Amino acid sequence: MYKRHEIGKYGEEQATKYLCSKEYKIIERNFECKQGEIDIIALDKKELVFVEVKTRTDNMYGEPAEAVTNLKIKHLQNTIEYYLYVRNLENENVRIDVIEVYFIKNNVKINHIKKAIE
Repeated sequence: MYKRHEIGKYGEEQATKYLCSKEYKIIERNFECKQGEIDIIALDKKELVFVEVKTRTDNMYGEPAEAVTNLKIKHLQNTIEYYLYVRNLENENVRIDVIEVYFIKNNVKINHIKKAIE
């Protein structure tokens, strides 16, 4: 596995722990289909939350959320539509969050951006 994949998986683990500490119920991780992938699917009270996790070890390439490009948003939205359809959840309240995970000098910082994508 490439180093950036390892860092990405580590970031997803940290984001999952963070969400659990905030009393979210993790429904699924790394849902994949031909439209794309959803990192984390969780339940926040009665709202289904689709979470895109971006992890960085520095800010050389900008803030993590800046990596959620228009193309990434389109793939994410298509994947969510497919997920809702196959799970028969089309009538659920949903939102899309981005969690930025900063892993710098063995310190972890989480920035949770709720409703990051409308």
